[in-house]
Amino acid sequence: MNLSYWEKHTWLTNIDVAIIGSGIVGLSCALTLKQRNPKLKVVVFEKGMLPSGASTKNAGFACFGSISEILDDLKTHTEDEVLNLVQARVNGLQLLRTTLGDTEIDYQQHGGYEIFTENDTELAEECIDNVPMVNNLLKNVFSGQKEVFSIKKQPFSFKNVQKQVIFNRFEGQLDTGKMMKALLRECSEKGVLVLNNAEIMSISAENDQISLNLNNTVTFSAKKVGIATNGFAKQFLEADLQPARAQVLITYPIPNLKVKGTFHLDRGYYYFRNIHDRILFGGGRNLDFSAEQTTQMGLTETVQNELERLLKTTILPETAFTIDSRWSGIMGVGKQKKPIIREVQPNVYCGVRLGGMGIAIGSSVGNELAAAIESI
Repeated sequence: MNLSYWEKHTWLTNIDVAIIGSGIVGLSCALTLKQRNPKLKVVVFEKGMLPSGASTKNAGFACFGSISEILDDLKTHTEDEVLNLVQARVNGLQLLRTTLGDTEIDYQQHGGYEIFTENDTELAEECIDNVPMVNNLLKNVFSGQKEVFSIKKQPFSFKNVQKQVIFNRFEGQLDTGKMMKALLRECSEKGVLVLNNAEIMSISAENDQISLNLNNTVTFSAKKVGIATNGFAKQFLEADLQPARAQVLITYPIPNLKVKGTFHLDRGYYYFRNIHDRILFGGGRNLDFSAEQTTQMGLTETVQNELERLLKTTILPETAFTIDSRWSGIMGVGKQKKPIIREVQPNVYCGVRLGGMGIAIGSSVGNELAAAIESI
């Protein structure tokens, strides 16, 4: 790739901050940097035509954790750690909504449901029994609200599930395509440069600059670098971080679809929602964790067949449907849920390991990454 003088001078010269990854974290970081210092030259590098991880591929859940997830976290984290996680998600969602506006991201708060398969009696009983405890734990996160979670009779025509569900009235949903489009617009208006199909292959210190290799053909430098590639970040750093692929499908529009809200099934390993009179359904990573611990986009018969089976037998048992499309996205997970925001090497920083909560915490992680970049 032979770049012209104009291309190099406009995009690849005198860069103050180079950000790797144009997902919600990368763009939020870039936007924050430019808001705080409009004179900075901030360039975002994205290896794909669109964000290559999960920002435009997720289900668009504006959630902070189902009750089964919170109970699981309490087994491996302290109460304070769990409270901090939930608070960070709630704050991050509010920041996202304030920054972009509910209309721009098509935010809707229909509430969220945790449903349990008919064979999951033990899990259902554990979650239902602990609703008062979890509500008490979270009351200060929601300004003293006494009832975050409530027990209800299953209100839809699902089959092969327990009669009771746990409802979370604070959970919402949004359009992730609109969200990323709005973020890109905000960044453009603030003067952030975004380059697509621009893969950073390596980074290295060079005097007081960081040298970056672009597409194995071009080398340029920046004063500071922010890594916002989440599940792909081990290319650049060592950390408790693994990729986790999530597979998704969506139906064609279904006349008179009654299902409305966000839904968590089987400890959140399956999740679905309504969107444009369709059902968007994802999950199944637990069917083969090793196969889904990959940075390769793709689909497997094992997962896709199970998603279709659950649609037919559980979610839409009396409704004809046809699959419109299927896709996958890559998350970043680890043994701990807290994101990794730190200096990787002098003048190189990361904001990664969002643990499948990119919608909830992506904006705030981007803000914290910007603060780390500014701190030196």
